[in-house]
Amino acid sequence: MIAPAPIPDLSIDAIDRRLAAACDRGALQPIRTEQTLLHDRGLPFVVKWIARDALAGHRHKPARSPHHNPFLPPEDTLTFGALGPTHLVLLNKYPVMPRHLLVVTRAFEAQTLAITDADFAALGTIVAAHGGLGFYNAGERAGASQDHKHLQWIPDLPPLALRLATLPLGDDSPFGFRHAFAPLPAATWSGASMGETLGQCYRALLARVGFDPEAAELPPYNLLMSRAWMWLIPRRAERWQYMSINALGFAGSLFIKSREQLPALAEAGPLALLNAVGEPD
Repeated sequence: MIAPAPIPDLSIDAIDRRLAAACDRGALQPIRTEQTLLHDRGLPFVVKWIARDALAGHRHKPARSPHHNPFLPPEDTLTFGALGPTHLVLLNKYPVMPRHLLVVTRAFEAQTLAITDADFAALGTIVAAHGGLGFYNAGERAGASQDHKHLQWIPDLPPLALRLATLPLGDDSPFGFRHAFAPLPAATWSGASMGETLGQCYRALLARVGFDPEAAELPPYNLLMSRAWMWLIPRRAERWQYMSINALGFAGSLFIKSREQLPALAEAGPLALLNAVGEPD
């Protein structure tokens, strides 16, 4: 049984203090954005792009060797501390959303490996304490930008994620992609068995989409988790046309490089994008 890991002070004040210090030292490079709200079949999606007046000063990610691992070791200024013996919690160096945290394994593990009970215990302690959205991009085709295993957390649920528990997810689902959804009872978030309980739910969802729950390495998928539910979506493609889509797209948050790309997205509709990158239902 994996007990919930003790976590450092991750109050909003503590996160903001670390953010300010990391910005002052140039370690944190937030991407300033503009946004609009689109609706598709009544479902809300926030679409963000780099602010026009920020483009000139925007510092792109430096070119790195394909063998470069930003998590081994992580930057001290971005590191909050340990989440038990096997994980660290970090600030996302290039955040599009405020207070975006990463939960990384101390030793290298591949992003295509299954999520373990220890991974869930680490991420789950943050979700249990603060709510928000935990998510995982299982491999490059699911939108992962790093090979080292990392789960992610943001403090606010994007608009579609806020609606998810109220949507019909059976035969009359508004989604054309294969997925598996499960509610999480309030008792999930208390007690020493939290990581194991979340892991059992995850493995049940894997089985429902036809993945082997006992496999060490899995096909690409996205996992999203709030205090109220867990959702798993198999993936067949990393992008639609010009746009890379990760787990946040299924939560109702999409990112494009510039406003000029917005008309094509709006014409196709966000649901068409998700259906294009998810496995057909």
